[in-house]
Amino acid sequence: MIRTFFCMTRWMIFGLSFLFFLSSCDRKVVFEKNVKLPENRWEMNNIISLEAEIKDTVSLHSIYINVRNAGGYQFSNLYLFLTTHTPKGEEARDTVELTLADDHGKWLGDGSGDIWDNRILFKRNFRFPQAGTYRFELQQAMRVNPLPQIMDAGLRIERAE
Repeated sequence: MIRTFFCMTRWMIFGLSFLFFLSSCDRKVVFEKNVKLPENRWEMNNIISLEAEIKDTVSLHSIYINVRNAGGYQFSNLYLFLTTHTPKGEEARDTVELTLADDHGKWLGDGSGDIWDNRILFKRNFRFPQAGTYRFELQQAMRVNPLPQIMDAGLRIERAE
């Protein structure tokens, strides 16, 4: 009887863990990839290229730029060039300013200690015009080269709510 109880308990724990795992998956995410920068320094000529397969041209999407910086980063913002290449070969280039700290120098985003993660909205309620592979290129556009204390950069695409 005790053995049966422990066997049932083990299966209940496994089942609850599996349900927790399924509920923790973010079903809104269509694409997310971040690239680690060598030696936490972003060279201007180090263009991060990310390819996302987009199938849904009906739903609205939100596009975010992800940045991880160290607390020693010397600026409160980060300028980027973001170039989007569509499956048909069209190209759009945007200059984006990302705010990483407030006016008092307090880091924004999630973090503790010396590392801060930011997910900053680039486009809201965006509808992809065509299905296929989109290529996104991120290039730092600051006047400092290489740009120290930037650890990772990337992109996240999710279905808008």
